[in-house]
Amino acid sequence: MSAWTAIGRVDVGSSGATNITFSSIPATYTDLVLVVSARSANVSTDDSLNFDLNGTTANQSIVLLRGTGSTTLSATGTYLAMGYVPGASATSNIFGNSILYISNYSGSTNKSMNSQGVFENNATAAIQQTQAMIWSNTAAINEIKLRLDSTSNFVQYSSASLYGILKGSSGGVTVT
Repeated sequence: MSAWTAIGRVDVGSSGATNITFSSIPATYTDLVLVVSARSANVSTDDSLNFDLNGTTANQSIVLLRGTGSTTLSATGTYLAMGYVPGASATSNIFGNSILYISNYSGSTNKSMNSQGVFENNATAAIQQTQAMIWSNTAAINEIKLRLDSTSNFVQYSSASLYGILKGSSGGVTVT
């Protein structure tokens, strides 16, 4: 048995998708990991990859650090994000990659999480970003909805995979 158990995967087809949603997430694991490879149909060079939990945008907080190769930024906000993905003006066939880790997602306390995202544009604009976030809600997470800040579509071949991590011993690895 592996340390990560696949819960679900979404592959975007030729017509694109306005969002990517994992629903009915079982409360049988300790932590969740979401891995995303995506690109936006937005006409700009980049688009923010945001997400919501359990169908709400309330009680969300973020602290982020971003670098582009020529500039840096730190910011706070009231949303949840995984970083940036390339848009239609970015180098063709380049996808952004992000990973989200949610600790104790089914517990009865506020949910803390962190994510990292990066994409290369083979030009002057490339973005790396890391975020620390909290969802001030004691409900178990049973839905994760990925969306793009521009409200554009995810393009074909974008994908997302959700994994559960169970506390205990598995394959020589002990998680506590």
